[in-house]
Amino acid sequence: MTKPRILLTGGRGMVGQNILEHRRAGNWDFIAPTSTELDLTDFSATRRFMAEVRPDAVIHSAGRVGGIQANIAHPVDFLVTNVDLGRNVILAAREAGVGKLLNLASSCMYPRNAPNPLGEALVLQGELEPTNEGYALAKIFATRLCEYINRETPSVHYKTLIPCNLYGRHDKFSPEHSHLIPAIIHKVHQAKTQNLSEVEIWGDGTARREFMYAGDLADAVLRALDDFDHLPELINIGLGHDYSINEYYAAAAQVIGWQGQFVHDTTKPVGMKQKLVDIGRQRAWGWMPATALREGLEKAYRYYLQDNNA
Repeated sequence: MTKPRILLTGGRGMVGQNILEHRRAGNWDFIAPTSTELDLTDFSATRRFMAEVRPDAVIHSAGRVGGIQANIAHPVDFLVTNVDLGRNVILAAREAGVGKLLNLASSCMYPRNAPNPLGEALVLQGELEPTNEGYALAKIFATRLCEYINRETPSVHYKTLIPCNLYGRHDKFSPEHSHLIPAIIHKVHQAKTQNLSEVEIWGDGTARREFMYAGDLADAVLRALDDFDHLPELINIGLGHDYSINEYYAAAAQVIGWQGQFVHDTTKPVGMKQKLVDIGRQRAWGWMPATALREGLEKAYRYYLQDNNA
């Protein structure tokens, strides 16, 4: 029996690699070109590739991603590159007659002052968080493009997952590129190896964030491929609960085995005070993540040690 052919963009990123190494990934024939094999910012090349491959479905997980520092420093790149990626992949899929597409968005699409938990209907209902506005606008663009295509062409089903923040294996740990949890792992590990007594936290540490282990998102993506007809057109994927920044630092210190003190720099930007997604649609769909914070941090730290030869 021929396996369904899936075109996976961003196969070398954290989400893509977690999908490819999932225990059930062998149920599909994944085609995951590298950026040297296919430049997704080139629409002509993307159209040709899509027409040649003729996938049964597309998972669009490619993106220009980074933490708060990178987003503040390079807003043009985060907007333009991600708009180009979303536009090219989604329109090329439509042109090639691909009937199913799974677009991976981001919870940063939600308004900065929206009430938590963040329900899917809140997209475009308020001002975005300025520190990552460019990236958020690009993700909103791709999400709306999928919805418009569904409206114009009822025979296709282009759906969007809105994951909460992610961490785990294949993450980026360098300070200029990392998100919160890999940045914490790197800082606390450095403090341990250098026998430092203090680690600095941006802000007062009370801002709350929802971080899910990337392997769990991979599980949700593969579940979506199996159950595409019952998947809502737009659905949050998350834990349903969050932790404070201080709690993430404390949990990482326990896993790493560092026993120093934390100090706070309240002059630094911290972004939204809370960003917790509403998982009502996810629960109704019948899926929940399996990895607890301690277990996920242990797996991420083991990967960090292996990746950095620490």
